[in-house]
Amino acid sequence: MRILVLVAFSTLAAAPALAQAPAWAAQRPPTTVAPVTVAPRADPPKIVSSYPAAGAVIAPGALVLRITFDQKMDEHGFSFAAAPGSPTPNCLKTPRLLKDEKSFVLLCSVAPDSGYALSFNASPKAGGFVSIGGTAAAPATLAFSTNDRDGPHDLAAALKAADLTGSDVPIAVSP
Repeated sequence: MRILVLVAFSTLAAAPALAQAPAWAAQRPPTTVAPVTVAPRADPPKIVSSYPAAGAVIAPGALVLRITFDQKMDEHGFSFAAAPGSPTPNCLKTPRLLKDEKSFVLLCSVAPDSGYALSFNASPKAGGFVSIGGTAAAPATLAFSTNDRDGPHDLAAALKAADLTGSDVPIAVSP
């Protein structure tokens, strides 16, 4: 390490032109960056749409549950559970935030002739869905039911039923 420092000092002493800034650097004007303040929105995020829609009757089988908020959301925060007295759909543990940064999707399966009610952010102590500004989403409940028709049996059919594309898959693929 000492040799490298001595070589650098001796090179600068021997060639004073190398110690000066290059000509192109002197021609560049200074860059001014104005301070930016990002304040979180005062109103809590709200669910503005979902699939299935509230009160909808859908075919049983594979389901890509989608909820969309009115604000950009943090991908790490989520809280959902069956509402009291409602059966629990069979779902993966973690929803995926889509590229719009407002919509979460979750792969589930639902039984025929059943009613479901899912609660989102029901318990403030359990964490939950939060905006990128850190504001907790308003608690919400989504109720829907299934009929006895033949429903989606695979992920592709479930995506189509939810009007989603292949880039909206509810499973995050690790690199």
